Amino acid sequence: MRHKHKRMGIEKRIYKTNINQMLRYLTLIFYGVFGIGCIYAFLLIFCFSTFKIPSDSMEPQLQTGDQVLVNKWIAGPRLFNIFASMKGKRVDIYRVPGVGQIKRNDILVFNYPHPYSWERIEMHIMQYYIKRCLGLPGDSIRIEQGFYRNNHTKEPLGNVESQANLSRQKADRMPDGVYRCFPFDSTFNWNVHDFGPLYIPRKGDRITVNQTNYKLYKQMIEWESKDSLSWKDSKVYIGDKQVRQYQFQSNYYFVAGDKTENSRDSRYLGLIPEEFIVGVAWKVWKSVDPYTGEYRKGRFWKNIRNN
Repeated sequence: MRHKHKRMGIEKRIYKTNINQMLRYLTLIFYGVFGIGCIYAFLLIFCFSTFKIPSDSMEPQLQTGDQVLVNKWIAGPRLFNIFASMKGKRVDIYRVPGVGQIKRNDILVFNYPHPYSWERIEMHIMQYYIKRCLGLPGDSIRIEQGFYRNNHTKEPLGNVESQANLSRQKADRMPDGVYRCFPFDSTFNWNVHDFGPLYIPRKGDRITVNQTNYKLYKQMIEWESKDSLSWKDSKVYIGDKQVRQYQFQSNYYFVAGDKTENSRDSRYLGLIPEEFIVGVAWKVWKSVDPYTGEYRKGRFWKNIRNN
């Protein structure tokens, strides 16, 4: 009997030891998974993100089915209330200082600026575009016979071959929605062959709010001021307050697709606020043919060039 109780005591101690070891292992696994999750979240917020290319608007540089790695360190990562943004609420966006600057011909990932209406700029956290930056804050951009021109550089901008194809297309053979461009106003009559010049505001710039600037910068001023901009009796009002000049609070960028004939970009969207920019596309880390489902092994870990 004494041996039986002794054996049962030993079995209980072994059982307790096994339970304690299992709990220690589970605790280690939990903290390991939690730590990896924190590191992953940190990398997504502050360092890199990955996005899938959904269309051919950036061909030949990027192809449908490419997965691109986006570097957030260049412009600096953004901080904002992601949960409020997902509910469609307006959020304040703060940017941590970056280690570099966005350059002309960089390929940018940004939030689509018109998720609900063409009449106003808004941010939708789940809608992203990828285009090439052709104009920086302080530049003036124009299109001459289908070719992009920038007053601060004589270097080629974007996909020149695609622009040449567009220049040869006849206006009467294009749908009106493709041919006509921002700001979609008969005063300018801008189109894919003849556009601008459009000045790209930088933070701190001050403009006279005349009728021309009212039409060009209305959406940007409304987005910054969080109020309506109106034209009444040859006067401009932000809300109920008359304004003669306006000082911009943000930097803006002009972006365009490499496939000029098939790209919804700043020709139609207007200028992109700096707050909407996620980062600079860096590498194609994976690519899958959307029609066959096969991996394009030759595109794995492929550098993304600036033309």
